[in-house]
Amino acid sequence: MARTIDYGKLMHRAMRGLIQQVLRDVQSHGLPGAHHFFITFDTRDPLVQMADWLKDRYPAEMTVVMQNWFDKLKVTDDGFFITLNFGDRPEPLYIPYDAIKTFVDPSVEFGLRFETTDGDDEDDEPPPDGPPNGPKNGPTNGPDSAQGRSAAQVVQLDRFRK
Repeated sequence: MARTIDYGKLMHRAMRGLIQQVLRDVQSHGLPGAHHFFITFDTRDPLVQMADWLKDRYPAEMTVVMQNWFDKLKVTDDGFFITLNFGDRPEPLYIPYDAIKTFVDPSVEFGLRFETTDGDDEDDEPPPDGPPNGPKNGPTNGPDSAQGRSAAQVVQLDRFRK
């Protein structure tokens, strides 16, 4: 089989590195100005760590908001730990970068969306049939992903324009 350059995989790695760099800056200096993040992630990822009651409530994906209150942000090479408030109930989470589906900072109209197709990453198990669904925590970040789209896309930001 001929060797090819997997641009989709390279872009995913670069985009996740960007998220890591942004979160490291927030860990060191806090959120600047009006910046805040909507982060949607796959709760089925085996490395995600979250309370059982949250996993039951969000069995496929969840969107969290990093804005006014968050605590114990610790950024690692593979993901980040954070404690967020869910109805006056602080809950620790661990979100691996590979579980992130969207990362949006609406204050500057920036967003990333990660979409996978079968065979996108040979190290991962294939996703279950059909697009993920289920409730989200906070605003949605665009249409749900569908199978068969390209490996990586930038979120259309027109919906965040003021």
